[in-house]
Amino acid sequence: MKAVIVVHGGAWAIPDEISKASVDGVKAAACEGFSVLKRGGSALDAVEAAVRAMEDNTVFDAGHGAVLNSDGEVELDAIIMDGRTLASGAVSSVKNIANPVSLARAVMEKTDHIMLTGRGANLFAERIGMVTVPTETLVTEYERKEWEKHKKYVSGVMELFNSQWGHDTVGAVAVDCSGNVACATSTGGIRNKMVGRVGDSPIIGSGGYADNLSGAVSCTGHGESILKVTLARLVLSHVEQGKEVADAVDLSLRYMGDRVHGAGGAITVSPSGEWAAKFTTERMAWAAVEHDVLWYGLDPNEKFKEQLSQ
Repeated sequence: MKAVIVVHGGAWAIPDEISKASVDGVKAAACEGFSVLKRGGSALDAVEAAVRAMEDNTVFDAGHGAVLNSDGEVELDAIIMDGRTLASGAVSSVKNIANPVSLARAVMEKTDHIMLTGRGANLFAERIGMVTVPTETLVTEYERKEWEKHKKYVSGVMELFNSQWGHDTVGAVAVDCSGNVACATSTGGIRNKMVGRVGDSPIIGSGGYADNLSGAVSCTGHGESILKVTLARLVLSHVEQGKEVADAVDLSLRYMGDRVHGAGGAITVSPSGEWAAKFTTERMAWAAVEHDVLWYGLDPNEKFKEQLSQ
């Protein structure tokens, strides 16, 4: 059984000035996750490690580098799911947590619930001794300036998914040497979103889904559109009907575009190690590692590869 990891850094119109940093970030995260798999670690451990690497990278809208809501606050969402048991954990609208994906995993492993939100999620983090950080340490100077610049445009306007703004949700999917799959997705949401707004990222079946019987998916893009079509589960339903994983993602993204006019992207991996990274936005930073070969891309119809040192 071959181990594979695929990661994405968000589907949107990534500007040239951060394109290299975005690609470098997903490449580093994919290598981080693959190193876990090479040591015999689980798919669950690998996707958590990969997403934590991107939450710690300020180029992405997750953890450090998160965007601000309409009140100038950070509200973070994340999900993680184990394809072996269908166990899942999620958090939404959490504050002061640098790595919400790890808090989501704690919800999965230490509670009887799947999702905790807002104050409850933060109280749980406190109870289990998870380190909290001052909000200002999660916000870059660039984001503060962008928030100031854009807040005047969204007063009374819900046209939030302007593809020129930051929407770089991060995610990872993996299959380990035992054939178990897992997914994880994390985001800071949409700049100037309403307080308390939750998109697709932490919602099971929308922002992510993992099932050893079909595969694992992590989604990115316009959250409200993804929620309407339960994009992650839709991808896997096509796989279950016999479609190749790349075709399953293409069909699902096309359906979302046709049905609700939403753009986005998704990464997926099957239990046998077949994988795909597809998107309908201008760009999506993604990377994958299999057999010590690193694949990556940013623009449509491009794919590069590098041999990793043994």
